[in-house]
Amino acid sequence: MKAVVLLSGGLDSTVCMAVAHSEGYEIFPISFNYNQRHDRELESARKVAEHYKIPKHIVIRTNMDAIGGSALTDEEMAVPTGQVDQEEIPITYVPARNLIFLSYALGYAEVTGADRIFIGVNALDYSGYPDCRPEFIELFQQVADYSTKAGVQDHRKITIETPLLHLTKKDIVLLGEKLKAPLELTTSCYNGGEVACGECDSCLLRLKGFADAGVKDPILYETRSE
Repeated sequence: MKAVVLLSGGLDSTVCMAVAHSEGYEIFPISFNYNQRHDRELESARKVAEHYKIPKHIVIRTNMDAIGGSALTDEEMAVPTGQVDQEEIPITYVPARNLIFLSYALGYAEVTGADRIFIGVNALDYSGYPDCRPEFIELFQQVADYSTKAGVQDHRKITIETPLLHLTKKDIVLLGEKLKAPLELTTSCYNGGEVACGECDSCLLRLKGFADAGVKDPILYETRSE
């Protein structure tokens, strides 16, 4: 069994990779350098892949900062803090990011012969991103079924797996602990410093998840409010 795993180097993608590993898949991790301000996460992704002794970890370069429109790619837009509970889609949303990433992963699955693509999207403790919703995954699955040689000619279904989709951040931390995922190698900070800021929305969500799980977050923070 083979699986492509979208690996950002963050908490969710690492736990997602741990799930694929626990299920016995031969893993083909794929990461993306899209000129994100927090590209330090790529170093975390590399370390996570090494932890699982993955022989081939590919990094796709795509300059999504050329499109702009996100605080994660546009240096002129400040990363928000304290907006975890807002109802509007935050400015950290990167336009069409998961659509683009899954498209690359789909092509990689065809080439490697993988019949699974694991992605760590979450519809509960997430930042309101439209491309993390179950509806998006369901519709992309339909696209995958009809847009590849594997599906149309070879009748080989490539299934999108979302094991974290309906888990809280607390549940994700506990699952990571259970599967002995290398959470100490991960980073979630949107600011991308050597030490996590502890104030951006991503840090706050992560810290709350660890606190709710009763587990000490193993990474360092400039500010740690639990």
